[in-house]
Amino acid sequence: MKTTYRQVAAAVALTFAALAAPAHAAAPATFSTIKQVKAGELNVGYVDEGPANGPVVILLHGWPYDINSFVDVVPKLTTKGYRVIVPHLRGYGSTRFLDAQAPRNGEPAALASDVIALMDALKIDKATLAGYDWGARTADIVAALWPQRVKGLVSVSGYLIGSQEAGKQPLPPEAELQWWYQFYFATERGRVGYEKNHHDFAKLIWKLASPQWKFDDATYERSALSLDNPDHAAVTVSNYRWRLGLEKSDVKYAQLEAQLAKFPSISVPTITMEGDANGAPHPEPAAYAKRFTGKYQHQHIAGGVGHNLPQEAPDAFAQAVLDLEKL
Repeated sequence: MKTTYRQVAAAVALTFAALAAPAHAAAPATFSTIKQVKAGELNVGYVDEGPANGPVVILLHGWPYDINSFVDVVPKLTTKGYRVIVPHLRGYGSTRFLDAQAPRNGEPAALASDVIALMDALKIDKATLAGYDWGARTADIVAALWPQRVKGLVSVSGYLIGSQEAGKQPLPPEAELQWWYQFYFATERGRVGYEKNHHDFAKLIWKLASPQWKFDDATYERSALSLDNPDHAAVTVSNYRWRLGLEKSDVKYAQLEAQLAKFPSISVPTITMEGDANGAPHPEPAAYAKRFTGKYQHQHIAGGVGHNLPQEAPDAFAQAVLDLEKL
């Protein structure tokens, strides 16, 4: 059979298309073992890797992310002899409330109390805390209110302790615009919308908060599974409504919130960090440096690094934890 020019051209085109097609990417790594422990109000799902007798580092993730933010950080610390604990926060992954009727409270003092309860359950007297977003705020609160339990602190975006009183103060229009989702969650439409659309909603937040991070679908889907927790939407909405003063503090956290409303200083050795392409609301380092009264250093991370700093720049984040020893 005579081969025509068109057939040859088509074959060549198919060959080039095959060469140009991306190779099938391997599924992103994840943690192989998730443990569970009853701690305070929760049955907490957590990663526990590294030598059992090593100095403890607790890594705290943010919203709307999960423990996989630290999947490349953990081995960098365990190889240095650290025992690394990475818990799913309330409302994420395999963490569950012990009482089916308990309020799905997302206020900051509750999340910080969860960390202390987890440390008590695991018989950890003192640990280094490191986190970003909700995780950084939680770590800041623990360091401020329970400094005797904290060896050192790594906090992305610095001092994030707030109060309902402070939340009443209006911000400049551009800053208010960045908090659009907080106002959305204040409405019944927003609550229902997030329950229904949390998968696509969270993906949008990832893109807005880290505009230069080119994560693929597999990387997102790995973490999105954690947002299918039955309490996730309720805890999320509670957190942001509390900030606007639309929810009252649980009476058992009232004393802690009163202390936090005074913006306590943090005296433990601290390294704060900020990526150069953080698209989420965050304070300027100069605005919070004075809040850290102990040994202190700020690290600016270049290279298009956004809000999810430990996942976007795991080497820098792990190194900051190690650098605490040198302060």
